[in-house]
Amino acid sequence: MTERHAILSGSAFEEQIGYARAVVDGDWVHVSGTTGFDYATMTISDDVVEQAEQCLRNIEAALAEAECTFADVVRVRYLLPDRADFERCWPVLRRCFGDVRPAATMLMCGLADPRMKIEIEVYARRRIPPHGDAMVFERHGGAAVTGGLGCRAV
Repeated sequence: MTERHAILSGSAFEEQIGYARAVVDGDWVHVSGTTGFDYATMTISDDVVEQAEQCLRNIEAALAEAECTFADVVRVRYLLPDRADFERCWPVLRRCFGDVRPAATMLMCGLADPRMKIEIEVYARRRIPPHGDAMVFERHGGAAVTGGLGCRAV
């Protein structure tokens, strides 16, 4: 059997609804649909771009706890109530996924709270090198970085 464990963010929604922010199952990391709430304060911006940035910060934290990064993401789903908001988010999304190029889908649908303007769900596959060695990637002028692509969602 493969290793399986839940990652919790502390979101009140996880406790109230009964789910995990992410589930690690072997090499696979399944990150639940993640909204723009700041889970420490349970506040959310009115701006869709700021919500997208917060979604990515929340996802980045879950991925880090699963020992992977945005570079490991193989699938992303974007859920938005208003398709007109999607294009405004592209620059933010490109910062995290532009070099990774995961398979992606955008769906227009209602979200659980009318304040939510975007929800992002990702699937990642952990690339753990043999013997626990750190992975090093070259990026931006040859500077070596341990881990992912250095996505900055702010």
